[in-house]
Amino acid sequence: MGVSTARPLKGIRLVTVDHPPVNALPARGWYDLADTVRAAGRDPDVRCVVLAAEGRGFNAGVDIKELQRDADHQALLAVNRACYEAFAAVYECEVPVVAAVQGFCLGGGIGLVGNADAIVASDDATFGLPELDRGALGAATHLARLVPQHLMRALYYTSRTATAAELLAHGSVWRVVPRDRLSGAAMELAEEIARKDGTLLRLAKAAINGIDPVDVRRSYRFEQGFTFEANLDGAAGRVRGAFGRPPEAGQQGRPAQGGATG
Repeated sequence: MGVSTARPLKGIRLVTVDHPPVNALPARGWYDLADTVRAAGRDPDVRCVVLAAEGRGFNAGVDIKELQRDADHQALLAVNRACYEAFAAVYECEVPVVAAVQGFCLGGGIGLVGNADAIVASDDATFGLPELDRGALGAATHLARLVPQHLMRALYYTSRTATAAELLAHGSVWRVVPRDRLSGAAMELAEEIARKDGTLLRLAKAAINGIDPVDVRRSYRFEQGFTFEANLDGAAGRVRGAFGRPPEAGQQGRPAQGGATG
């Protein structure tokens, strides 16, 4: 369990998150993921990184229970820094990152895939930010890279999710396949990328990041400031205090241990 790596094909590094029950990561898990992705990108033999997960969902955000146990905001400070590092590691990875997404992709999961270079999703994948239901704010920066502006706002305010098919229609998902074909489809794209010259791939990644119209690191850091304000105001604590109680009508089916960013 945790974060593991493998070399399934020449030039490809597979980074897999396995943190049962729903891949909602504590601060240490986000740091481990950041370190692993950065190390993979620095390896001169790697030309593409595939970011995947075990279990029924890709990622359910941060471990809200870790925050519920926090009396002096130290866990909040830690997970904010950790999420920032993990999202930045994906964005700044020296080679392209392909995200292979199955099931739910919520909260911090959006931060990861929104910073990836390409997304391959299973046909049961859903994407969303239940931040307002979790006493947090953040990752609108990354959701805005997946859907148009007004849809991003509606999804954010309602905590609803978008399907893989909807993201495919918006052009932010490369391909949608049945779950049992997800790994193969992601590897197929990664293998095609990895056939390119390694030096040119690294230069291309740096060039594309350089012309990005939004500085995702700065904009996400700006969002995080409002999470701190919500905690100081007490609003975040009120919402988090209700987390884990039986869901209201229309809220069934969401992971029970996460769904927020730091």
